[in-house]
Amino acid sequence: MNTLHSFHRKGRLYATLTILLAVGGVTAQVKVGKTRPMKTAQWMKGVMKPHCTALKDGLNAGPSKDETWAELAVHAVLINEASYLLMEDGRCPDGVWANAAGKTLREGSAEVLKAIEAKDVAAAKTAFDQMTKACAACHDKHREKK
Repeated sequence: MNTLHSFHRKGRLYATLTILLAVGGVTAQVKVGKTRPMKTAQWMKGVMKPHCTALKDGLNAGPSKDETWAELAVHAVLINEASYLLMEDGRCPDGVWANAAGKTLREGSAEVLKAIEAKDVAAAKTAFDQMTKACAACHDKHREKK
């Protein structure tokens, strides 16, 4: 009887460790890619935040010069490119991330770019608001709570 009890205890321990390792692996993918050293938090701070902020501020200022529109297009296209990079290197842990980065961010930033190229501030602001829903969805699930 003791052998059977010990066997069940070891089985439960093994199952628990397997689950913890699996969950830990998913969490690690959110924090850093599998082969490249940049942490997701570094990507957000160094790329996403500055370009989102510049895009929002630029649209709110009501761009009028061609140079300003061109700068806004750079911000939008870099955010669009980021949607592809956020899906690479094993960073995508689940459907929330895939929908946010791989669909909402990608499509939204493409719409922002399209509106910027048409020099349509109202449409660009609307598309920007839609695009930022990707940020909120992903952050709600994956951003560490402070």
